[in-house]
Amino acid sequence: MKFAHFMATPTGRLLRAAVGLALIGRGYSLGNAVVMAVGAVPLLAGSFNVCLIAPLLHAPFLGRDAV
Repeated sequence: MKFAHFMATPTGRLLRAAVGLALIGRGYSLGNAVVMAVGAVPLLAGSFNVCLIAPLLHAPFLGRDAV
């Protein structure tokens, strides 16, 4: 549950977006569309404040519910 709380904070959201941007950049530099698509997932999750693995941790899916 601590993980979900952290990911709902602005720092957690920024971290998810940064990882997504890094993956997109790496995929672009490699010319690999699959890596770019995978990078879009954490970027969008950070943008929309959702945690895709939260249900596996028995935590709320929406960030606003985790705070």
